[in-house]
Amino acid sequence: MSTPTAEPGPKATENGAKEAANASAKAAAKASGGTSGATWALIITSVAGFMAALDNLVVTTALPSIRRDLGGSLSDLEWTVNAYTLTFAVLLMFGAALGDRFGRRRLFLAGLTVFTGASAAAAMAPGIGELIAARAVQGVGAAVMMPLTLTLLTAAVPAERRGMAYGIWGAVNGLAVAGGPLIGGSLTQHISWHWIFWLNVPLGVVLLPLARLRLGESTAPGARLDAKGTALVSLGLFGIVYALVNATSHGWTSGRVLAGLIGGSVLVAAFIRYGQVARNPMLPMRMFRSRGFAAVNAAGLLMFTGMFGSIFLLSQFLQNAIGYGPTEAGLRMLPWTGMPMIVAPIAGYLSDRVGGRPVAAAGLALQAVGLGWFALIVSAHVSYAAQLPALIISGTGMALFIAPATNLLMSSVRPAEQGIASGANNALREIGGALGIALLGSIFSSRGGYRTPALFADGLVPALWVGAAILVAGTAAALAYPGRGGRADARDADPAALELRPTA
Repeated sequence: MSTPTAEPGPKATENGAKEAANASAKAAAKASGGTSGATWALIITSVAGFMAALDNLVVTTALPSIRRDLGGSLSDLEWTVNAYTLTFAVLLMFGAALGDRFGRRRLFLAGLTVFTGASAAAAMAPGIGELIAARAVQGVGAAVMMPLTLTLLTAAVPAERRGMAYGIWGAVNGLAVAGGPLIGGSLTQHISWHWIFWLNVPLGVVLLPLARLRLGESTAPGARLDAKGTALVSLGLFGIVYALVNATSHGWTSGRVLAGLIGGSVLVAAFIRYGQVARNPMLPMRMFRSRGFAAVNAAGLLMFTGMFGSIFLLSQFLQNAIGYGPTEAGLRMLPWTGMPMIVAPIAGYLSDRVGGRPVAAAGLALQAVGLGWFALIVSAHVSYAAQLPALIISGTGMALFIAPATNLLMSSVRPAEQGIASGANNALREIGGALGIALLGSIFSSRGGYRTPALFADGLVPALWVGAAILVAGTAAALAYPGRGGRADARDADPAALELRPTA
């Protein structure tokens, strides 16, 4: 006769789940070599994140050269950017789930291999169709690789040093996003557009053996793949992002845009409902009951909406209205793009000392001030000296937000859920970037155009004011984060969800 056993209560099971997750993290840290392992993890994940983030915008300044060499229509050239954005955004959560289930280092290596191979294929593409296909495959590799950089870094770095580590990681990634046009323009102007893709190959070849030898393996205890949830969110996000990246060229009322928005929204709503009722969903909706998790994701979405759309227009303003070449425009953006390298590590340090909420909120507020400054001074003949304060303020604000926001995100969920949290956050940021380009681009088109510098400035001003307003809303979202603590808030969202079920 078997002896009946009592089912563990929420408190005991919560402790068991925490111990299992901590044991996994300690094992990963031990496998990677303690302090030296943390340093290697920071280097490897930062460089990998740089590669994935760089390819968001690195193509933009190379498009005229690509068209001369490979041909293609304007819509074909747009898809050399959009193919990467689409696959990257819609597969981020699936990539995080694969890592949690089969091993984060293993899937990181797989994603890095795919990304590196696709970069070589893009560099050797004989035609525009082959280039678009290679860019889509690049996005697949980045979607697997990018969310796992944070979970691998978190597993390798002690809790008391993570703020500084996140700051450095965020600085490198912020530099890649903001510096993409400069790097792409410089390589295209001085060597060849092919090198914007060849650049990734030696980096990937070096990182692969380093990651295999220096990173520890970790998984999420009890992680399972959720095929239904993955299909719903991937197809839903695909529909929304597809609509957003086509809105400027085809109009918000076109059939393809409306079909993408409506169909994608229905599928995402079904995914949300599924996450509320399923036993083991890929993204438990109870995570959003945590005020911290909901607030930091809302702030990230709004930050990327306002800032990405503004950068997209301002980089064109410097070239099309002021008359700078690609390299010249990139160099003059350095007070903005270079600021994250200086300020983000300091922001990480401050978040460890005073809490991430005030630092992140200050960063969003400064970005709003910077865009408002730009909106006040923009004209067809504005001097660079007049732009410089706005560039510095905006760059400082971006840097102040990135590192604390990462720390707040990872603190708002349990260790076993950090992979999914990272994937969800990155997906929302990508959606925000696509929304910002579409929304601000639509405002610009309705009030201005490309025909003259004065007309460009007429369209840019209202778009920048909308971007600043979006960042003010992001500041309010960041201030909704609950004080210095997020972890307890995450646990309190649904204690019963931690309760273990008896097995047969």
